[in-house]
Amino acid sequence: MKNLIIASTSTLHDSAYLEYLLPTLTVHFKGCKTLLFIPYARPGGISHESYTEKVRLVFAKMNIAVKGLHEFESPSVAIQSAEAIFTGGGNTFLLVFELYKNKVMGILSETLKNGTPYLGTSAGSNIAGLTMQTTNDMPIIYPPSFQTLGLVPFNLNPHYLDADMQSKHMGETRETRIKEYHQFNNVPVLGLREGSWLDVKGSNIILRGALSARLFQPHQTPSELETDRNLSFLAML
Repeated sequence: MKNLIIASTSTLHDSAYLEYLLPTLTVHFKGCKTLLFIPYARPGGISHESYTEKVRLVFAKMNIAVKGLHEFESPSVAIQSAEAIFTGGGNTFLLVFELYKNKVMGILSETLKNGTPYLGTSAGSNIAGLTMQTTNDMPIIYPPSFQTLGLVPFNLNPHYLDADMQSKHMGETRETRIKEYHQFNNVPVLGLREGSWLDVKGSNIILRGALSARLFQPHQTPSELETDRNLSFLAML
């Protein structure tokens, strides 16, 4: 049974890394003594070692020891034997490239579908969808496929921002970008606002956090989904 936390972001304004999620993560990873961290997205070009250490300090508060996937000779064996897994944010193109390069995209998907507890933030949440095509990131490297883990039956747009009517910015909004995506694709897209996350237990997908999420479907007006709603109906779309 899938057991996932898929969060828009790792850090809220004026809070420490993962701080707002700590109460949820304490419950989510209860009983886990070790966690495998996937640092491939490397925000700002940070090294795998530095990124893993950042995560290690947070999980030490929960008495969970962290090792980075890059530390293992066999990434596939590390994933299959992991007690819990966390994929951090950064650049989704780079993350997907590395997962395919190391031949673990399919292995990670099957491992998580079989119940290994998972946390994804930002890019690590983006890959929980059917494809990575609704990421906000620059294409800094070309992955062999846009197909990702398929843990939920839709795509995600983490860090979703509503249009600011007072702004002088003349570029495309997130809503415009998603509408462009739907000119060529029929997959629903969920815009996850900052501080929101999905709590996935088996086939149940519950929206958590203080804010609603915005659902985009082809040729339909976007709709607001209130917090604590079960989104499993999206599997039927």
